[in-house]
Amino acid sequence: MSRPGSQRRPFRPRGPEHRIGDKIIGTKTVRLVGEELEEENGLVPIEKALKMAEERGLELVEIAAKADPPVCRIVEYSRYRYELKKKEKENKSKQHVIEVKEIRFGPNTGEHDFNFKLKHAEKFLEDGNKIKAFVVFHGRSIVHKDRGAQLLKDFSEALEDKCKIEMKPRMEGKRMFMILAPKS
Repeated sequence: MSRPGSQRRPFRPRGPEHRIGDKIIGTKTVRLVGEELEEENGLVPIEKALKMAEERGLELVEIAAKADPPVCRIVEYSRYRYELKKKEKENKSKQHVIEVKEIRFGPNTGEHDFNFKLKHAEKFLEDGNKIKAFVVFHGRSIVHKDRGAQLLKDFSEALEDKCKIEMKPRMEGKRMFMILAPKS
């Protein structure tokens, strides 16, 4: 006996993501882009565009459906899809995802530990990441909020040539934190 909600949805094969050939409906003219076109602005009746594609042994592919009139191209569809995927993969590899790196202090953090964490923060900023520096107060150390604020102030002053303060120090529960972002 199966539980409610554990039923699998039926498989529905997806068709091509672009409309091809006869599937381009709702318009009488299309704007052809690409190869040598003798028409002005590329505006062609859809029947003529389909005939041109058939003569070349290629497909008429709708590229921009929301344009008025729709933009089409005469191409080999499988090759067109391959090139699109290749471009997407290339663009994805060029993206840099900005991460938020955390640096944790205590209200009584010593000078050596402070300098050690400062070096890590400089490396994070050089890599283009943001920094969330926070001071955690345990037990009765919460009465020394001024030490935590001074620690974060010193930290931001030491990094002022490499970053800008995105969020000033503020308390949230037993933590006082601030966010620093790299300068462009």
